[in-house]
Amino acid sequence: MDELARIQTFIKVVEAGSFSAAARDVSSVSSVARQVKSLEDELGVRLLNRSTRSLSLTEPGRRFYERACELAADLSNAKSEARSFQDSVKGVLRVSLRVSAGTTVIVPALPALLAQYPELSLDVSLADDRVDLIANHIDVAVWMGHMPDSELVARRLSPSRRVVCGAPAYFERHGVPATPDDLRRHNCILYSARSYGSKWGFTRDGKLEETQVQGSVRSDHSMVLLSTAVAGIGLIVVHEWMVRRHIEQGALVTVLDDYSVNPRPGDAELYAVYPSNRGLSRKVRVFVDFLVALFADADTDTDTDTDTDTADRASS
Repeated sequence: MDELARIQTFIKVVEAGSFSAAARDVSSVSSVARQVKSLEDELGVRLLNRSTRSLSLTEPGRRFYERACELAADLSNAKSEARSFQDSVKGVLRVSLRVSAGTTVIVPALPALLAQYPELSLDVSLADDRVDLIANHIDVAVWMGHMPDSELVARRLSPSRRVVCGAPAYFERHGVPATPDDLRRHNCILYSARSYGSKWGFTRDGKLEETQVQGSVRSDHSMVLLSTAVAGIGLIVVHEWMVRRHIEQGALVTVLDDYSVNPRPGDAELYAVYPSNRGLSRKVRVFVDFLVALFADADTDTDTDTDTDTADRASS
C-alpha cells in the first residue's frame, strides 16, 4: 500500500472527523479504515481513539498529524513549483546551435525572445558536430543533414535551399553572371568540407547543369565564406537563411535566381532536435516554436507544423 496515500488518508480522516466523512472524498469507509490501521501497524502506535460516535487523536497521533500536515504542505509546494516550470517559461535552457545558423539567424533574434520571457535564461554553445544531447544535458540542438531514426525528436526548420550571391561592389567590378557557365569567369569562393568539390550544380526545367568553378579562397568553415563574400572578394553558394539579413541590408545580392542550386547531392535541411516530446517542458516548446517561426520568415517553404507528434525522428 502506498505510504503517501495512507498518510493523506489519515489527514483527511482527522480533518473530516470520521471515517465515513473522509470516505466521501477518498473511497469506501472500510478502505479508509484499513489504510489508517495499516499506518498504525507500521508505526507501532495508536493514532486515533475510536468510539461509536467520534474520533480523537492520541498524543502520538497529534504529533504525527502536525508533522504529516507540514510534509503535505511541502509536497504541495513542490508540485506547484514543478508545475510552474511546465506552465511558465522560466529557468535555464541549454542549447547547442550549428555555428552558421546560430551566428547569422538565431543569436541576433534572441533579444526579442528574452524580452518576451524575462525569466528564461539561455546557456548557448556553438558546434557543427552532433553531440550526445542526453550525456551533455542539452535541451535543444540545431543540426543539419539527414536525421536517421532514434528516440530523439526533430522539427524541420528549413529545407535545403541555396543561393549564389556576392557583394554589389564585386558585381560592379566583374559583372553579373547570366548563366551557370558564366561562373567560369568569376572568382568563386569554395567550400572545402568533406564531400564538397569545385563543381556547382544548377537545375532548371528539370535539366541539371554542372559548372567547374575556381577561386582565390577556399575554406571548410561557412562563416569564412560568408565574410569573404561580404568583403567583395567573390561569389559563394550558401543557404538562403544564412544570408537573409545581408540581402535585406543590401550587403549581398543573389544571382541566377531562376535556377535551383545544388552544389552536391544529399540532404542539407536544418532541424531543431530535442531528446523527447514526452513531458515536454514549455520552455523547450517555446524555444522550438521560436526557431520554426524564425526560419519560416527566412523561407516560406519551411514546414511550420507545430504538432510534435508528426515530427521526424532524429539520431544522436
